Amino acid sequence: MTEPIETLTPRMQPRNPLHGMTLESIVTALADHYGWEGLGERIPVRCFTHDPSVASSLKFLRKTPWARDKVEGLYLFMLRDIRRANTP
Repeated sequence: MTEPIETLTPRMQPRNPLHGMTLESIVTALADHYGWEGLGERIPVRCFTHDPSVASSLKFLRKTPWARDKVEGLYLFMLRDIRRANTP
């Protein structure tokens, strides 16, 4: 017996801006938008305030769920802020 098509293909999430985003691309976008100093002010964790890099941030965020949640939340806020700025 074959499985239904729904179980074979991944579910589409057109309204989820985090869908398909890697943590690396999120951190890179935030660092590009706010700069490392601005990112460290908004989320005061050592990986953003002391010798920051994408690699050290990813290592910390993958082990620390609460910090990852804050980063994802800031990314969503940044997207809303950009959308508002571009809306006439």
